[in-house]
Amino acid sequence: MTNKLKTSTLMLAGALACGSCSNKPAPGTPANEEEKSIVYLTREISPEALVNIYHALGRTAEGRVAVKISTGESGNPNYLKPELIGQLVNEVGGTIVECNTAYEGRRNSTEAHWETIKEHGFLPTFKVDLMDEEGEFKIPVADSTHLNYDIVGSHLQDYDFMINLAHFKGHPMGGLGGVLKNASIGVASANGKAYIHSAGRQEVVEGLWNNVDDQDGFLESMAAAAQAVHNYFGNGERILYISVMNNMTVDCDCVATPEPVKLKDYGILASLDPVALDQACVDIIFNMEASEDNDNEPLKERINQQHGTHTIDHAAAIGLGRQTYQLINIDEK
Repeated sequence: MTNKLKTSTLMLAGALACGSCSNKPAPGTPANEEEKSIVYLTREISPEALVNIYHALGRTAEGRVAVKISTGESGNPNYLKPELIGQLVNEVGGTIVECNTAYEGRRNSTEAHWETIKEHGFLPTFKVDLMDEEGEFKIPVADSTHLNYDIVGSHLQDYDFMINLAHFKGHPMGGLGGVLKNASIGVASANGKAYIHSAGRQEVVEGLWNNVDDQDGFLESMAAAAQAVHNYFGNGERILYISVMNNMTVDCDCVATPEPVKLKDYGILASLDPVALDQACVDIIFNMEASEDNDNEPLKERINQQHGTHTIDHAAAIGLGRQTYQLINIDEK
């Protein structure tokens, strides 16, 4: 399928100054774009850089702070490591939050998931909460194209603020995994994941994989669920979004044995607009000049194959955010 890139005319101003990417805008760039969201970038990937880009957003995480990450499937080495995220989590007094998965593996039960969390070093380093360990509840969706509500872990009610801290990469089913997926599939309970994957056709995990033939419905359901979580936190006033572009493969952190990394680490991006942030990450991948040691073709192919950008398109269409943005490189200040 054709990738629908909607690159801002200002997008390359900071991000592509490194020389590793083309200054040519991607196809489909609108001629006149008036309103743009701000996306911040640092090419440094370090604990200090993660804190710096959080501060650049100008929104302070207050109260009981949930830091939503993927704890990573057992055997997958590409998840965001405790030593990278620790300084930020400690600064905001945050709790790492996750939910159980809806597929076979080492995170599809509470007991197994806790073992994986320990194996990956999140305990005893951080406070960690499996939000659906004691149940689930429903939150409203603004877009009812497929879903009547979003089913999330019951402990979501324990938090005042969320930092959506995503690892940007590919995904076998969604095409790409960024902040929209982290807010939707990531915050959903196991049953909520089944509800999203089946585009609203079933609310329990059992038999899920016989009901996943509506690809665009699944992608649109992810956008709707991400919007539900965004709205849950004060209509977006008590949430912020960060994506780390490192260890990028065609596979998600949920894959136990991912394909090899073929891309160089790029940097960290952040925004208050999740649509703009995912769009910026996709645009960076698609505008790279491929080289022998930095091959973006497999990830581009995965995104296109799964129509992955449709999640971003639909999220913009339902008003979650903008696909037009200004990219500001904080390293140049």
